[in-house]
Amino acid sequence: MKLFPYAHAAHPQWRVAADLALAQLRSRLAQPDYASAPTLALLYITDPYAAHAQDILDHLSAELPEITDWSGTVGVGVLSNNTEYFDEPALAVMLCELPHGQYRVFSGVAPLPSARSGLFQAHTALVHADAATPDLAELVDEMASRTDSGYLFGGLASSRTRGLQFALSGHGNVKGQGAAGGVFSGGLSGVAFARDPGGALGLMSRVTQGCRPLAAAHQISACDGHLITALDGKPALDVMLADLGIGAQALARPSAPKLDAVLVGLSPPLPPDEARPGARQTGQFGAEVVVRHLIGLDPASRGIAIADLPRVGMQLAFCERNAQAAKVDLVRICTEIRAALEPEALEPDALTLDAASALNPPAAQAAPHPARRIAGAVYVSCSGRGGPHFGAPSAELQMVRRALGDVPLVGFFADGEIARNRLYGYTGVLTVFTVAG
Repeated sequence: MKLFPYAHAAHPQWRVAADLALAQLRSRLAQPDYASAPTLALLYITDPYAAHAQDILDHLSAELPEITDWSGTVGVGVLSNNTEYFDEPALAVMLCELPHGQYRVFSGVAPLPSARSGLFQAHTALVHADAATPDLAELVDEMASRTDSGYLFGGLASSRTRGLQFALSGHGNVKGQGAAGGVFSGGLSGVAFARDPGGALGLMSRVTQGCRPLAAAHQISACDGHLITALDGKPALDVMLADLGIGAQALARPSAPKLDAVLVGLSPPLPPDEARPGARQTGQFGAEVVVRHLIGLDPASRGIAIADLPRVGMQLAFCERNAQAAKVDLVRICTEIRAALEPEALEPDALTLDAASALNPPAAQAAPHPARRIAGAVYVSCSGRGGPHFGAPSAELQMVRRALGDVPLVGFFADGEIARNRLYGYTGVLTVFTVAG
């Protein structure tokens, strides 16, 4: 297994950070355990560097001429390995060694070919997107339809200044870039990956939730646009107040803390012969759930308005952000990945924080273990999960490292996360590049 070289650095001057990262990359490129002929770079920068995005890309690509393709975006924070940089000027980069025929960089000026074109058959794709793009949810769904798995992973750029994406191909397999310099605003861009016919390289992805349901799920029985008027045949507002354990008098207050914190988790309709999962009342959300904000209450219709367009028959559960639930679920997805790659090392029920920690003593963190078969990883986390949410700076990334080992990893904190064909919130999307054992 050859690991993907990676680097990260922070400095008020972008060129200093870039040169520090280049020194790290060159050091790893010279090590026998790391890939020596990478072709694709994933680049993430924090928003203080946004004004210098083109300069950063030009500098790095000139210093790494062997890298023919670049993809990435901007975030309020970036991350690498067991470190997160939040609210400070920083960058993270990973160099992936992939055959040119196994991936395709795409952007608004060089779209991903449709599956019917016969030009390139995408199996999955890493997608970076601008949250301000009109009809974004529909565009993400359409992009997923261009892959044979229907599975995307990635996130929305997050920035207090300029939202942007990196998408550049120098290999000649993307037509239409013209004079574009590789830095774009708006729309979607990213890297599509073909299925490896030899099975030597694969991708494994999981979604981790950051919210906890407050009560059992309900079925939406009446709605109009963003407004839900009935749950389980009862007035939606009354059901919400009952689930939260508060009285109607709370609606008269300018601000009720419990109402201010409430969110909703939406999931597709259940099959006719499947009972509603009561375990969800005190358990964890599954990956099928997307969390949305509550944007208004309508006492006249006894309805609630949410930041999505619900449909009759969908399941809805009232929920709240919860750091402990987020920790447990993050350990769960990491353990699932470890179990899939090292089935002999883990039992199926070893999904607790204590179990994951026990299986990863400090000595195991010193170096990647070849048996883990992970060449590199990409982690996209919600910007609302960064900083102190997990209890301490970089705590989220340290949990990932304890579970997966010291594998190459880069990513960013997003305005929304992309997994499958949907937009998520308050989640993390962890994707690993795997190699055959």
